[in-house]
Amino acid sequence: VDVFVLQGRMDEARHLLSKEASANPTSMNMYRILDDLMKKMPVPSIGNTQTLTELELKWQHWHEECQRYLQDGTFASNPHMESICKIMLGDEDAILEKKELMTTWYHFLVTRLLYSHPTVKPMELRFYAQSSMDLFLGGESSPEPLDMILMAAFEFEMHQVIKECSIVLSNWWFVAHLTDLLYHCKLLQSHNLYFGSNMREFLLLEYASGLFSHHSLWQLGVDYFDHCPEYGRVYLELHIERIPLSTEQKALKVLRICEQRQMHEQVRSVCKIMAMKALRNNRLGSALSWSIRAKDAAFATLISDRFLKDYCERGCFSDLDLIDNLGPSMLLSDRLTFLGKYREFHRLYGEKRFPEAARLLLTLMTAHIAPCSFWMTLLTDALPLLEQKEVIFSAEQTYELMRCLEDLTAGNPDKQKFQ
Repeated sequence: VDVFVLQGRMDEARHLLSKEASANPTSMNMYRILDDLMKKMPVPSIGNTQTLTELELKWQHWHEECQRYLQDGTFASNPHMESICKIMLGDEDAILEKKELMTTWYHFLVTRLLYSHPTVKPMELRFYAQSSMDLFLGGESSPEPLDMILMAAFEFEMHQVIKECSIVLSNWWFVAHLTDLLYHCKLLQSHNLYFGSNMREFLLLEYASGLFSHHSLWQLGVDYFDHCPEYGRVYLELHIERIPLSTEQKALKVLRICEQRQMHEQVRSVCKIMAMKALRNNRLGSALSWSIRAKDAAFATLISDRFLKDYCERGCFSDLDLIDNLGPSMLLSDRLTFLGKYREFHRLYGEKRFPEAARLLLTLMTAHIAPCSFWMTLLTDALPLLEQKEVIFSAEQTYELMRCLEDLTAGNPDKQKFQ
């Protein structure tokens, strides 16, 4: 019952008292009077139209009634009920007697004000808070850091609250969110700090930077940076480059974040890193698709050369699906164009579309798309077409082939090799 009364929870207190009353029929009258006083206690309710003055008047009448019953000695025979009546009168000594039921000085402050000055003005709180802390601690212990933060809050010293919290608390979560709320309520004068940004943005940047160091919370940090108009993007660009791209799935997440925000430099950087990883693991198809995504012509050329080298050694292509579906991206580099077109030649040859295959083969040589080192392979590819029963290369095309062969032998002293 004491706990409920100290918390102003009158309905629960009355419910428990009624059980007590039924067990003590002799004190029934006394219980009924106390119950009636609890029931009558004026409480401001949301949506109630009564003014503050009306509430004060009602409360004054109720207070006087409690006082009368106490002075008449109505509860004199029951110390417990008498102490409840004293608490309801806001008697500081009676409330402090129940100190062990109130764990903190601010609980004492709320109880004290509820029963002695319920219509207290916000600006007066600081005086009550200070005296409540002194009374409750009573010189036994010094105030904790949290007590100092609360005192600053009661004094409406917002910058002091934020400063104290920054010193005391172990991370930036509370400070960043409190400052953000105050800023949105237009309660925080947006004075610029000497390092450039305003306080709200500085704290959000600090909090988001902390999130980025966590293996799974870094994506939340992105949203915080998005809400920092001045430095958010710069911070995001710097942090996103430091994320360890441990898996392809994570790399795709980072890529999506960068693409949504038109961070082209970071997109290229992520794709290059992933292309290098794939190349080191000898996954040529993956490396090629990452380099195409990065629009990195030099790297695409390097990987195309690896594909062609592999083909020369093994006589077949790996990752056919990728090469067959290059589409417009094959124009990224000459070597990639050659790779795509050379694969197309093989496809036409396989489908027995010999005239088209011959035309494409010749174009690859005469247009100088093919690397010189590969000309010998192309000339060898032309031999089966020349040996077909029907004529596939026209006289003119055959002369072109012979010219290519002459160009190749002219620059190469080892004539025996071309015999």
